[in-house]
Amino acid sequence: MRLPADYHLHTPLCRHATGTPAEYAARALALGLPEIGFADHSPMPRDDFDNWRMRADQLGEYVESVQRARRDHPRLAIRLALEVDYVPGQEAWIRDLAARHAWDYLIGSVHYVSDTWAIDDPGRLSEWHRRDPDEVWALYFDRLTRAAASGLFDIIGHADLPKKFGFRPRADCRPWFDRFLRAACATAVAVELNTAGLRKDCREIYPAPDLLQRMAQAQVPITFGSDAHAVAEVGANLAQAAQLARDCGYTHGCRFAGRQRRLEPL
Repeated sequence: MRLPADYHLHTPLCRHATGTPAEYAARALALGLPEIGFADHSPMPRDDFDNWRMRADQLGEYVESVQRARRDHPRLAIRLALEVDYVPGQEAWIRDLAARHAWDYLIGSVHYVSDTWAIDDPGRLSEWHRRDPDEVWALYFDRLTRAAASGLFDIIGHADLPKKFGFRPRADCRPWFDRFLRAACATAVAVELNTAGLRKDCREIYPAPDLLQRMAQAQVPITFGSDAHAVAEVGANLAQAAQLARDCGYTHGCRFAGRQRRLEPL
């Protein structure tokens, strides 16, 4: 079975990944992947915002490392991208990042539901025990919907991230999902199938089948990503993700170059 492109790969500059882009590319070639894309955690306006992303002065180093992988592996299509946190009020910063280099796509992700709490940070897991999961999920999907509506991104990342540690809402999620999908359709942003959830406590691809089925019905385009933070994770479970997409009604995924999208059969 033909594998989809892996569009969510990290580098050591994020301070919690190992392996060089060239090593990731070599692994992708060995697996028969048709295309990969590096989308490491972008800088924030303040370098001390958290400790799991590159500094602003490392952006050029990041670009050069991806370009080096391209030179080392000319047979593989390698895309240059960023995973950018959507935090309300930082839209101007995101536009500035978008203008700095010739990105192939930008993944917009929500990790923070406040200025200080990243819901997927293992170091802040205790915060979940002080919060109502319904409240957290509602805050998350409000920000995710605003990210989709912003028009700043080409892809929305791991669209039901709050399930990572197994905290699930009691509330009916469908109204949150539908508002998010209306925003995604209005801006024609894609949503990724991210297989990292299979390696987390939730043991489930992001997004879950119920949201993915609603995405398919709304004709929201999709991409695929392993969210690899190590060479061995490149391409992980992409075949399973592609099968899930087909089971939910998808016949095509999409790829990007120069922030322009094209469809590819699954």
